[in-house]
Amino acid sequence: MKPPASTRLLLTIPFAIPAYWTPEQALAVFEFLDDLKEMIGNHYSMQLFEEARKQYAPAITDQSHDPPDDPDDPFV
Repeated sequence: MKPPASTRLLLTIPFAIPAYWTPEQALAVFEFLDDLKEMIGNHYSMQLFEEARKQYAPAITDQSHDPPDDPDDPFV
């Protein structure tokens, strides 16, 4: 369920990546996000797999229709 358009902006937090980080600071944040992703993946692995399957299944099935044979395609 989506909130009304008038309150949507109140429910979001704009986020910008500072352009003044040192390479060391950027690496620290990058490594933190990588570790966070791994921890979330380890904890919610099956739920994440099922959610991704639900979200991406229509895209996969939409591509299941074979295109017409192309006589110039060397892989047909």
